[in-house]
Amino acid sequence: MDEEVIKLDSIWKIFGDRANEAMAAIQKDNLSKAEVLAEFECVVGVADCSFSIDRGEIFCVMGLSGSGKSTMVRHLNRLIEPTSGQLSILGKDLLSLGSEDLREMRAKHIGMVFQHMALLPHRTVRDNVAFPLQVRGEPKSHRWEVSQRCLSLVNLDGFEDRFPRELSGGMQQRVGLARALASDPEVLLMDEPFSALDPLIRRQLQDQFMALSAELDKTTVFITHDLDEAIRIGNRIAIMKDGRIVQIGTPEDIVTKPADDYVKDFVEGISRLKLVFAHSIMEDINRYNGEPLDGAPRVPHGTDLDELIDVSTGTEQPIVVQNDDGTDVGVIDKSTLLKGIQGGKA
Repeated sequence: MDEEVIKLDSIWKIFGDRANEAMAAIQKDNLSKAEVLAEFECVVGVADCSFSIDRGEIFCVMGLSGSGKSTMVRHLNRLIEPTSGQLSILGKDLLSLGSEDLREMRAKHIGMVFQHMALLPHRTVRDNVAFPLQVRGEPKSHRWEVSQRCLSLVNLDGFEDRFPRELSGGMQQRVGLARALASDPEVLLMDEPFSALDPLIRRQLQDQFMALSAELDKTTVFITHDLDEAIRIGNRIAIMKDGRIVQIGTPEDIVTKPADDYVKDFVEGISRLKLVFAHSIMEDINRYNGEPLDGAPRVPHGTDLDELIDVSTGTEQPIVVQNDDGTDVGVIDKSTLLKGIQGGKA
């Protein structure tokens, strides 16, 4: 059974001197964001956001600038206090924690990685990574041992005594990730950590982050404005607009079943070849009335469109889709495959 690590329930954040009045008016009269601004001179930053995240999941939140994604993620360690709603992390009611318990939660259980890492320029790489442990009062020998281990995880062995100014942008981001990992938090909050990097470096860090996340079983909320990045690394994606979440789903769900025109515009230029799978486009084998299937090629139900095209070009027969136990469950002929590529069936 999946273990729920993060849970948001109807979180609202309204900025302004009359935030509480605005919140009451929203609940009573269902005011729009524009109406709240006009009547109360308040800005709705996050509107009625609810979701839960399981242990080990990479949950990507994306949207355009001003959509509320960075505001939302800062609620998860209470850098921002919500106007209304409930929030729990690791089974604890985060909003009920006093200052001391909140500091402990941040220090031990929640790590954060920003786009701009704010590394301490007068400290070496080793000391930057060890800094959270120093704040906790850990002895120097332990701090350096942990720092070395975390630097090895991000492939920065040999750079321990360098200063941040001596590192490239990508290397500085790795130092930031190592610093977040140093306290061994269960939860990582990552706010556009790779967006300022060159495409090649960005992809390399995405690969490294995904491998680390799987190895260390970290639960991650990853903020990005780049749908390609979200699709590449996310187990699920939440798309935000005007402070609201308009759709949550797997990358395949987002691409094949956009909830509205806003999401449809986001996914319009995304290739479906690695995101749509046989189980999504196949015809039920019991309803298939075509040619005999005895010698037809067989593929697992998780085979993507790219692989299906390769299989299809090598045969004139339809492709039979099999379940995990090897049972034939579906059929894909060339017409069905073309519809899947075009998006006509999904």
